[in-house]
Amino acid sequence: MASGLAALLDDVAAIAKLAAASLDDVTAAAGKAGSKAIGVVVDDAAVTPGYAMGFTPDRELPIVWKIALGSLRNKFLFLLPGALLLSAFASWAVTPILMLGGAYLCFEATEKIIEAVAKSAGKADAAPQVSQLALSSAALEAQKVSGAIRTDLILSGEIMAIALATVADRPLAIQAGALVIVSLGITAAVYGVVGLIVKMDDIGVHLARRDSTVTRTFGRGLVKSMPHLLQGLSVVGTAAMLWVGGGIIVHGLEHFDLTLVPHLIERLSAWVAHAPGVGAIAGWIAFAVCSAVLGIIIGGVIVALVHAVSKRRH
Repeated sequence: MASGLAALLDDVAAIAKLAAASLDDVTAAAGKAGSKAIGVVVDDAAVTPGYAMGFTPDRELPIVWKIALGSLRNKFLFLLPGALLLSAFASWAVTPILMLGGAYLCFEATEKIIEAVAKSAGKADAAPQVSQLALSSAALEAQKVSGAIRTDLILSGEIMAIALATVADRPLAIQAGALVIVSLGITAAVYGVVGLIVKMDDIGVHLARRDSTVTRTFGRGLVKSMPHLLQGLSVVGTAAMLWVGGGIIVHGLEHFDLTLVPHLIERLSAWVAHAPGVGAIAGWIAFAVCSAVLGIIIGGVIVALVHAVSKRRH
């Protein structure tokens, strides 16, 4: 009896060790996958606050919450099952899908740059603002949330594809666990940051009413800095889209043995990294800049094609 109990305890201990080892594998895989997707995460966090701005303060956090729930639905109902099916039955398709997503990121970033240049030149079209004013507050909120969730679907799809490519050589259970952790962690991080950003002006107003001179000064500075912060986030998000999209395409070209452009970028990055007085970080920056340049070239071509097709249709 005692020996049977000891054997059972040994089995339980062995199972516990196996479970712990599997959990460690999942956590390590999730960390590696999440780090690869950081550029898209930055863009997601930079883009989303714009959808919650312009409403009364009491509606800002509920809007962020609705978008976060929509993001979780995107990931767990569509993207996670789709990613696992791809891994199980069509792993060859992961790289082409990644490249398509990277091209879309380049297109969206380039279009943003063109729109910004057009606005600065006084050529912006004011019609979308008029149409928004014609909507009720509830209808405008629903429109903004729907648009944010559609944008999140694209960005989350890219995050999941990058994460899947990172753990593609692991067992399916490890892949599933890693993608679940990445989905939950990235959603919590992105929308936690977004919630903080959209409430920063309210926090600043609250601090500006305090008795302490230092606190009041800090609160006023916070309120005044918000427009610059949002503009800076937009710039960072656009740059991240170009860098990540271009980098994905570079790695995809390498995967298909189309090595001319990747080798040129790698050689330039290596030359910068080994230049006297320059560290490896400069090589990484050089690779990111080259990837962004490639991204804006690809994005420009796609923008030109899309506009040409649009003109023909009209």
